[in-house]
Amino acid sequence: MFILQTPRRRRAKEEAEKPFWISFSDLMTALMVLFLIAMAVALLVLTQSLRTMEDKRRDRETTILACLADMAKITLSPEFDGVKINGQTIDFGPLAEFRKNSNQLSPDRVEFLRAFVPEVLEIARNKTCQPWLRRFLVEGFASQEGTYLHNLNLSLERSQRVLCVLLDANAPDALKPADRKIIRQQFLVGGSSFNSAILNQPEKSRRVALRLEFKELRKECLPGDAACFVGDASAIPWDEDFRCPVLSR
Repeated sequence: MFILQTPRRRRAKEEAEKPFWISFSDLMTALMVLFLIAMAVALLVLTQSLRTMEDKRRDRETTILACLADMAKITLSPEFDGVKINGQTIDFGPLAEFRKNSNQLSPDRVEFLRAFVPEVLEIARNKTCQPWLRRFLVEGFASQEGTYLHNLNLSLERSQRVLCVLLDANAPDALKPADRKIIRQQFLVGGSSFNSAILNQPEKSRRVALRLEFKELRKECLPGDAACFVGDASAIPWDEDFRCPVLSR
């Protein structure tokens, strides 16, 4: 009687020859799949970032246009007739002109500034301006009469005179303390000598203008940010000395 037996050595040999590790081609395929997944995730993040940036850009443009449109509505009032919005600059026109070689404003022009600027500040506090508005720049100008450096200094004095007028707490029509604090925090002065003089019209070149500066795309003003327009002005020491240091001439 013969008993058929399976050779154990051969079975063990066959099992030993079965591959334990995946093949090299399978390994490359797996790495390629992982690479494609990583690239897809990276592209998704990049696309989302670009979409967010584009949304912010549109929001910034829309906000600035709405802010300037609201500013332009102020100029429709009969008492502010002559004020124009040129780009991001509020041109006061004849309502803020100076005499030749003078940094003094006539009483009617002083009255105009104290009535007009609070209207601007009121709009600046609204959501149509606040998210992107950075600061105001009071720009002084001079005619081509006189030397360059003399006119540059004169234009700076004219800008400073405007701030003296707006910060005078003892005037009968003085601005509210809240407005004066904002002016101290967010108003800067600049002079342009006769770089922007109006040719053949020297009387119209002796003036000041108010330019609005807005935040860049990557510097959006968030609520509570100390750099916001309507931020906390307590960081600036407050004093009650409103004597104007600009010598009258």
